[in-house]
Amino acid sequence: MASRAHSVGVLVFDGMKMLDLSGPAEVFSEANRYGAEYRLSIVAVGGAPVRSSIGMSVPVDVEAAAADPFDTLLVVGGDLLPAAPVDPELAATAKALAARAERVASVCTGAFVLGAAGLLEGKRATTHWQHTAALARSCPLTRVEPDAIFVRDGSTYTSAGVTAGIDLALALVEQDHGPDLSRKIARSLVVYMQRAGGQSQFSASLQGPAPRAPVLRMIQDAVQADPTADHGLDALAARVRVSPRHLTRMFRAELDTTPMKYVELIRFDRAKALLDAGHNATEAAALSGFPSYESLRRAFARHLGLSPTQYQQRFATTTPTSRARTGR
Repeated sequence: MASRAHSVGVLVFDGMKMLDLSGPAEVFSEANRYGAEYRLSIVAVGGAPVRSSIGMSVPVDVEAAAADPFDTLLVVGGDLLPAAPVDPELAATAKALAARAERVASVCTGAFVLGAAGLLEGKRATTHWQHTAALARSCPLTRVEPDAIFVRDGSTYTSAGVTAGIDLALALVEQDHGPDLSRKIARSLVVYMQRAGGQSQFSASLQGPAPRAPVLRMIQDAVQADPTADHGLDALAARVRVSPRHLTRMFRAELDTTPMKYVELIRFDRAKALLDAGHNATEAAALSGFPSYESLRRAFARHLGLSPTQYQQRFATTTPTSRARTGR
């Protein structure tokens, strides 16, 4: 264990995501129950209370400019960050605090604050899967890793969406005190010590805008309307009256994929929705256009690193079945 208290400064602002603060804070608090000594301070520009994303007021312990150096600086995220430029004063404050911290971390869209402060240049980073493309555009000198739960590059840490702040905090505790303590915390909080797969297991596979080319939109509409139909390359090409080679070139040029991979993604998303609705894996395979359960299983392994059954058990619901609750 550390011989002195480890100071954690959490930089907050109006519109901050509440779970970005409370999730990591609970991890550090739980660590203290097992003998660690983390001391959290909430800091903000100006030192006044801030309004969170759920409307609650969050008190601030210290004005950022008057704060002592922190061992760890943690920057939370907020829903407005990807859509609007980061406030220059907030970015400057993050930069100043980071210059005196031993390590710097962000939760979710807090990465945009680090990016605006120049703290991600030449580094690897991540953020919520919905905003990784925006982070890459705003930080062209940063290597954005869209499927990571969290990324460490030297003394800089970034994490994915909201609950990934818990994963990040567990990793920080493990760095400070070893895996035994972080394992105890994970068990106590009933979370995974290390999640299987990355952000893709929680995100929609077909991200981004619809295809621009009318031919590709026709194919997308046809597959979504009836994923169980014949959507082989020759059949698709005949449907839109182009050659298979030309159709493949169009997919490569606009969507950077092949027609067959695109069809699989549509079927894969349909299968996930069917599993979420309570269908078993065999039914989901048949209704989404996969020729067999085994082909569905291989698709899940490629995209999620999980079997369809494991996906359904982990992500379809957080509520026990009615039979388990009623005893029938």
